Amino acid sequence: MKILHILKDGPAKLSDEIIRSQSKDNEVKVIDLTKKSVSYEDIVDEIFLHDRVISW
Repeated sequence: MKILHILKDGPAKLSDEIIRSQSKDNEVKVIDLTKKSVSYEDIVDEIFLHDRVISW
């Protein structure tokens, strides 16, 4: 399963633990909105490329 995590306020202890756990059996991508400038078009494209999207 392809899972996308979108971090609005950066990583937190809980999000890090869940991402690490899900990475064992799934393809996981993280977009941290506090670290780099990401276009909304790119975010929308990534949303449609993944099976599950989790927003923090």
